[in-house]
Amino acid sequence: MLSWYLQVAAVSLLAMATGLEAQLRVGFYDNSCPAAEIIVQEEVSKAVSGNPGMAAGLVRLHFHDCFVRGCDASVLLDADGSGRFATEKRSNPNRDSLRGYEVIDEIKAALEAACPGTVSCADILALAARDSTVLVGGPYWDVPLGRRDSLGASIQGSNNDIPAPNNTL
Repeated sequence: MLSWYLQVAAVSLLAMATGLEAQLRVGFYDNSCPAAEIIVQEEVSKAVSGNPGMAAGLVRLHFHDCFVRGCDASVLLDADGSGRFATEKRSNPNRDSLRGYEVIDEIKAALEAACPGTVSCADILALAARDSTVLVGGPYWDVPLGRRDSLGASIQGSNNDIPAPNNTL
């Protein structure tokens, strides 16, 4: 049953990203960081083998990111104290319910060690969602890459745009 939900979420994420398709491409890091997808896959595999529920958490983290301002890793940002934005992490749909931040941090650290300053966090979220889905028996798909990370977050967008848990399908 979990696999079915992950498949539905994966299809939803793909549909949401179609507007960016022309800018993204499969193999984006082939020259700049050839091991990027393997590194993400290995880190996700470690996390999911230690906690199988983390697969759903990583898909949900990507979904919540994409639903607000597009797939730009804004859900990962912490408030910087400048007052420019309030973190999406503290929004009503995300507060105390999103998980997997530490897995994304581990993946980013491994990628920075291999290819400093190359792979965006937005692409890490997309790859982690795909790899999580595959690890629990869902389908594999090629992930077009080349997303850029956001410099700001929108707590209002997160509070208003993410479907409520009691919404019907």
